[in-house]
Amino acid sequence: EGCDKFCTFCVVPYTRGAEYSRPLADVIAEARSLAEQGVREVTLLGQNVNAYHGGASFADLLRALARIDGLERLRYMTSHPVEMTDDLIALHGDEPKLMPFLHLPVQSGSDKILKAMNRKHDGAFFRDIIERLRAVRPDIALSTDFIVGFPGEREQDFEETMTLVREIGFASAYSFKYSSRPGTPA
Repeated sequence: EGCDKFCTFCVVPYTRGAEYSRPLADVIAEARSLAEQGVREVTLLGQNVNAYHGGASFADLLRALARIDGLERLRYMTSHPVEMTDDLIALHGDEPKLMPFLHLPVQSGSDKILKAMNRKHDGAFFRDIIERLRAVRPDIALSTDFIVGFPGEREQDFEETMTLVREIGFASAYSFKYSSRPGTPA
């Protein structure tokens, strides 16, 4: 829960506080209990779930969950591009229980706007993640979030976002018109 990213459009760091993770043993025990009750699919949920720091890496947590008898499918959301480690990307190709779906919010295709949003990634970084994911899991379905009309966004910035949309070919996207949030830098 919480967030340490401080994107300039977002209130989460101010309303939910710093990122914190449940201990690895607690997550595994809960998943094991669910599997014993007949649950076959678990979705790990967090503001930046792949920033997990509960005693192991996020990829290690997923590996541990995949070893639980009875669990057949694993999913997670929402993730952040800067937390897509090499280990996590490789796991998408190595672990059959990890479903071929990833929600990875990019927010904009414009490097200028991404910088103004304090996203800590640019378009090339995002495209590289997608290329590496598709190399290990060609059938992966991708969804994302976009904000349009961010302060300072020009037509060229919007067109750069549309170029990214066409290049990536997302399975789905949540698109939002920018709206101000009291107390945020944007």
